[in-house]
Amino acid sequence: MLRALHINDFVIVDHTEVEFGPGFTVFSGETGAGKSILIDALALALGERADASVLREGAARAEISAVFDVPDAVHGWLAERELDTDSLVMRRVIDAQGRSRGYINGVPATLTQLRELGEHLVDIHGQHAHQSLLKADSQRDMLDDHGGHGALRSAVLEAWKSWRELARKLEAVERDASALQQERERLQWQSDELDRLALGAGEWEQLQAEHRRLAHAQSLIDGASQTVAALEDDDDAAHARLSAAAQRIAQLAAHDEALVPVAEALESARIALQEAVSDLNSYLGRLELDPQRLAEVESRLQAVFDTARKFRLQPEELVERHATLHAQLETLKEAEDVQALRAKTEAARAAYGAAADQLGRARRKAAGSLSKAVTQAMQTLAMGGGKFNVAVEAAAPGPGGTDAIEFRVAGHAGTTPRPLAKVASGGELARISLALSVIASRAARVPTLIFDEVDTGIGGAVAEVVGRLLRELGSRHQVLCVTHLPQVAACGNTHLRVDKRQQGGATLSNVSQLDRGGRVDEIARMLGGIEITATTRKHAREMIGNN
Repeated sequence: MLRALHINDFVIVDHTEVEFGPGFTVFSGETGAGKSILIDALALALGERADASVLREGAARAEISAVFDVPDAVHGWLAERELDTDSLVMRRVIDAQGRSRGYINGVPATLTQLRELGEHLVDIHGQHAHQSLLKADSQRDMLDDHGGHGALRSAVLEAWKSWRELARKLEAVERDASALQQERERLQWQSDELDRLALGAGEWEQLQAEHRRLAHAQSLIDGASQTVAALEDDDDAAHARLSAAAQRIAQLAAHDEALVPVAEALESARIALQEAVSDLNSYLGRLELDPQRLAEVESRLQAVFDTARKFRLQPEELVERHATLHAQLETLKEAEDVQALRAKTEAARAAYGAAADQLGRARRKAAGSLSKAVTQAMQTLAMGGGKFNVAVEAAAPGPGGTDAIEFRVAGHAGTTPRPLAKVASGGELARISLALSVIASRAARVPTLIFDEVDTGIGGAVAEVVGRLLRELGSRHQVLCVTHLPQVAACGNTHLRVDKRQQGGATLSNVSQLDRGGRVDEIARMLGGIEITATTRKHAREMIGNN
């Protein structure tokens, strides 16, 4: 869970450190005091995008650090990236130019990594969640989240991509059959030319080396023979002279040990010279004039040169071009095989249909349980007799499947459920949205749930029910809630008040944890406005006592 939040120079917060505990924690304060700013700061630490506008006026940079316990679900994630698994600190820094840097346990991290890790830690329900509830995509996503359809959704999306890609290829083949045939013929001609040449890998370099040797065979023979004669065969050969010198110094070394190294060096030189002569004789034994082979090599070189000139390439590039042409021809042959491509496309369509059908069955099952759960919640949220229904109907195939999801509601007993956007008032919509948020959060796997003024549009006894729902949710998760309702605030296990103050001509925000007396005063303020009376204090104590 979230243990602490450290904020420096963010919007109207100069510096604050807030510690959190388990259970249900509420934030309250006057409008504009900065309650939701704390949630915004946490969202930045979790990878939300930001710009220089989030800096407190006059500050050089904003810095937010969030300290978490390390849940089991992220141990593997941290270990894979060689990050410390004993603690978890997510930090974000934004400078005056809008540049942003993220860190996980002190190690630089990308926004994608911050968001990926944050998805395992915190779920934020924003104050405008009920507005997105009217969108078809949001309704579908909420149903899929409730049913745990992530893997099925991914399978449908991948099957859709595969099917549509093959369908586009088939359409292009059928539309451009003539052009494809011309291209295939052009590539085939080039490939046939290189097939006839049959130049092997490394052959060009070998041909050049062999040609140099054959073309200079006579000078190689003459030069090597002359060298052997000078080293060994002539009357005054180097080998005989070196041998005599080595023998003379060896004799003298018997009288003076200082000459021993010289004698050894001369003997090594004599042996090396003898080995060189042996190697030259062996080389001469292999080397011969071969005009026929020279002609063959020159003919082969000319063929390679001619082909390279025809293709406007360097000779050494012909082998790679040959391989490329083969690959291009294979691709075109596959594309030209219309029947095979049609069969592949149909198979991909069938695979998509099977995946979409499986997702549809799972959605209809989840629709029943979600409808029942929200209907039950409506009875406690001043919508007695109301009914919530999730309709799953057939729709045109798409990346999200073949289902159209529509949330329908009947506000009173005996009426037929109709689309949410057409019949729900603002207050009803807020209550249904809250019910959906709480129901979804009950199944959430993240340890920390945040509700940012999701109780907008409700009040009275309903607000008390909402507070108890959130408190009950706090027994399974860490729940943080920004609220303006005293009934909700009275249900909190911990109460944080956000105030704003004037300092040096600037407005700054401050967060403090309230003791029981402070809670009474704050809830009395929420009940009665700026002036706190004995009556509002009594009422506040009663509200706290009832929870």
